Amino acid sequence: CEGTAAVMLKFVVVHMGRLGPVVRGTRCLVRFRSTSATENHELARERSKTVTSFYNQSAIDIASEKPSVRLTPTMMLYAGKSPDGSHILKSARYLHKELPVRIAHRIKAFRGLPFIIGCNPTILRLHELYIRAFHKLSEFPLINDHETEAKYCQLLRRLLDDHKDVVTLLAEGVRESRKHIQEEAVVRQFLDKTLTSRLGIRMLATHHLALHEDKADFVGIICTRMSPKKVIEKWVDFARRLCEHKYGSAPRVRINGHVAARFPYIPMPLDYILPELLKNAMRATIESHLDTPFNVPDIVVTIANNSVDIIIRISDRGGGIPHEMMEKVTDYHFTTAESSTQDPRLGDLMGNMVDMVNSGQSSPMHGFGFGLPTSRAYAEYLGGSLSLQSLQGIGTDVYLRLRHIDGKEESFRI
Repeated sequence: CEGTAAVMLKFVVVHMGRLGPVVRGTRCLVRFRSTSATENHELARERSKTVTSFYNQSAIDIASEKPSVRLTPTMMLYAGKSPDGSHILKSARYLHKELPVRIAHRIKAFRGLPFIIGCNPTILRLHELYIRAFHKLSEFPLINDHETEAKYCQLLRRLLDDHKDVVTLLAEGVRESRKHIQEEAVVRQFLDKTLTSRLGIRMLATHHLALHEDKADFVGIICTRMSPKKVIEKWVDFARRLCEHKYGSAPRVRINGHVAARFPYIPMPLDYILPELLKNAMRATIESHLDTPFNVPDIVVTIANNSVDIIIRISDRGGGIPHEMMEKVTDYHFTTAESSTQDPRLGDLMGNMVDMVNSGQSSPMHGFGFGLPTSRAYAEYLGGSLSLQSLQGIGTDVYLRLRHIDGKEESFRI
């Protein structure tokens, strides 16, 4: 009875303010008592004010109207390191001012979701997670010394850990509401912006934390001599081990092209994108050669480097993408995982791969239909693109194009 009353109260508040219902695990806001109707009404009204004030706060409104100050990787790279550590304080002050604004932008986006999605308990859990992050960041005192900056780093680490499951929760929440969604374009825009904003925030926070480290060939998260071949090899080895553990064998991967290329870049986004693309290629190859698991075609990864961008092509012989699916594969929640597991020889191929790959920085994408669309959104956020060419009956070529951070053209902004 108490739970019903709480949900009814919250639903009324939500409907009036487009805010969302109570999250799972939240204590009931209303308790039936043997009191008068007037007292119950007053109690309900006070609780409604409390709920409304939590979601609809003037500080968030003000911050959400401020523009975001985005940095290019070149600006971050050439900020350099100062002997007295002033670069650390400068970076912390930038984040202290910038992060609340970016978080407020995300909260505003949650408020603008279609009502049926905003009412989803999982989505509301994320909404409240961002609100709590906003308060922790905006209420932190000004950073004028290294002692305060050290405490700020502790806060950043806690928030990065608190938000490590955002992708999974976002996928679950939208999937739970999917059958009621009519504004597909609005939801896609929301997901693109939320995911890329999350990537940007994590890159900035991780960069600041990494500035405290003295790592060869690195300035924060920027590798001054990144080898795309070595990054690819790292995720190839990981993916092959998982595939061999599941099936007893895995496709061999050959890397060709500009294998000796080295240039300044941020490996972190590649650590999100490459595992997903390699996973898809291996899965397609294995599933299309179940009768000959120890004699499967190679996967070929080609690196092309020039003065403007870097292109990574992943070619598999996994049968290609059916014509009727080509326009859907980069849509959120489109997945072939369910149909593939109907074969008793298959099962949950690398179900937790991306979660293991990124050591808590990302969430499992397999089965959610979030892998390719998220990779596409990340690539575009980085000033590049992700495109697919399918030879139905043969295989698929995936082209990941990323702009150099020190090339002839202006780089992307984080």
